[in-house]
Amino acid sequence: MELQYRELGSGQPMIILHGLFGNSDNWQTHAKKLADYYRVILVDQRNHGHSAWSDDFSYDLMAQDLFELIEKLQLKKILLIGHSMGGKTAIRFAQLHPEFIEKLIIVDIGVKQYPMHHAEILKGLHAINLDTVHTRGEAEAILTQYIESNGVRQFLLKNLYWKDKGVLAWRMNIPVLEKKMPEILSSLADTEVMLPTLFIRGALSNYILDEDIEELEDQFPDSNFITIENAGHWVHAEAPTAFIEHILEFCLR
Repeated sequence: MELQYRELGSGQPMIILHGLFGNSDNWQTHAKKLADYYRVILVDQRNHGHSAWSDDFSYDLMAQDLFELIEKLQLKKILLIGHSMGGKTAIRFAQLHPEFIEKLIIVDIGVKQYPMHHAEILKGLHAINLDTVHTRGEAEAILTQYIESNGVRQFLLKNLYWKDKGVLAWRMNIPVLEKKMPEILSSLADTEVMLPTLFIRGALSNYILDEDIEELEDQFPDSNFITIENAGHWVHAEAPTAFIEHILEFCLR
């Protein structure tokens, strides 16, 4: 699948992959700062953002999508960053095509299978009937009944756009993402990745637990782990200054 993307800056390519229910817009602020040092490429993964929708959805397919984009842009020595679902895509790509990558950065995700924990988000999204909801305010009022966190609500609402005058639509393929949730949460292959790798986790997140680190170190022998205090799963949004500092320290050395 041909992915939609946007570029900022120049120099060594740095690709950033967003997480589940996200899109490249989520990383614009970070990209502007990183573009002082790199050619930053923000990607919309399949079924998200401006990229096409498909009933087929797996990490092998998303790794193949990324491979096709890298070949199209003729990129080498990539700095590859992935958050959450995007982190798993980045890991799978690194397992299959390590020759394209110089350094790998995985944000708050591991290789293990995760339990289903998106039920309230999906209930909230389903409760928004876009045949009768015609403003973002109306949509937010409905989401508030299901999702306590204002940050998560705003993150989800960024997927709404004006399809026609007075007609809202989603930029994410909710039916397929829900159907494929077991695959999205599934574990990845136990394949060694011999690349310099940085794992960044939020201290308030439970995606990478202390007991997960030994397994990750076995799979990524050249890896380092950073824990950012006072941040949860969206560590890059909750602690942006510390996050950027750690990214640059790792990439520039």
